[in-house]
Amino acid sequence: MKIAQVTPLYEAVPPRLYGGTERVVAHLTDALVDLGHEVTLFASADAKTRARLIPVRDQAIRLDPAPLKSDLAAHMSMLDQVMDRIDDFDIVHFHTDMIHFPMFRPWADKTVTTLHGRLDMKDLPEVYRRWPDFGLVSISDDQRRPLPFASWKATVHHGMPSELYAPSTTSEGYFAFLGRISPEKRPDRAIEIATRLGRKLKIAAKVDAADRRYWAEVIEPMVAGNPLIEFVGEIGDDRKSAFLGGADALLFPIDWPEPFGLVMIEAMACGTPVVAFRCGSTPEIVEDGATGFLVDDMDQAVAAASRVGELDREAIRARFELRFSATAMARRYLDVYGDLLARRPFAESNLRVIPANSADSFQPALSLAAS
Repeated sequence: MKIAQVTPLYEAVPPRLYGGTERVVAHLTDALVDLGHEVTLFASADAKTRARLIPVRDQAIRLDPAPLKSDLAAHMSMLDQVMDRIDDFDIVHFHTDMIHFPMFRPWADKTVTTLHGRLDMKDLPEVYRRWPDFGLVSISDDQRRPLPFASWKATVHHGMPSELYAPSTTSEGYFAFLGRISPEKRPDRAIEIATRLGRKLKIAAKVDAADRRYWAEVIEPMVAGNPLIEFVGEIGDDRKSAFLGGADALLFPIDWPEPFGLVMIEAMACGTPVVAFRCGSTPEIVEDGATGFLVDDMDQAVAAASRVGELDREAIRARFELRFSATAMARRYLDVYGDLLARRPFAESNLRVIPANSADSFQPALSLAAS
């Protein structure tokens, strides 16, 4: 198939540091290429990909030092470039939320849109009622709950290349928190769990501008006053194997409807169990008692964290390879693409008009080239 992948422009593809959506797009794109498909990636020029790259901005927005920039303008320019080439593709796969809906309505039947964020926000229902022709993919079944009426075609869990993270059969005696410092991610819970057990916790996380007050008023005092807690800061993929692989467990004590939670499968790829609060997607990702533990309150979390040594790290890695590899993700998307192609009306260019007196008039009047 000829497939276009259209990514947000906020982070590089894959991101240099923190970033989920662009990381998933990078892994999906390369996996589709490896499976033999002709893939074009629309992204910033700093992308690293095995696909054909159409650079639509000189660099990712987040890393651009320009003091004034417009993310809306950047994305509108990219969408116009996609539209200029729309006839080159069998499938156009958008990862840009709903911004492309008005522009691409005439071609909705050749698009797939994966929604990567939370959907329990005002104004979203009207958008998905107004543009029902766009087929949607969720990244967890739980993500769909605020919009059960939307045009869902499938749920495809995220995946990552198996070779990206090295599994570790032994740990180094600390818990890990990886991601972003924010109230909904609940790093305060992670600190409390480790403190109640008298265990070391390493926090590798970024602090967005919107969360600096939360960091300064809530989390930084908890870190500064506790010898068990080490704040590592933001890390990239090149450090994640050592960070996650060395941990007894990843603590994932979220307090919001997490659509997926990529860090959970990153930990599993390292053979590291996950202690997660039962919220959002976590029951779909963590197999309780096999790849980690699901908990409902702090007492359960402390008890579960004390038991992570009972879990088989090699078995955790094996479950990752079966369920969450990039190849597994790509094959699930190919099923979605194939279903979309099968439902698409035959184009006029594929009609073969056979004269009534033709010697081969018995042949089918319609033919569709294999994609």
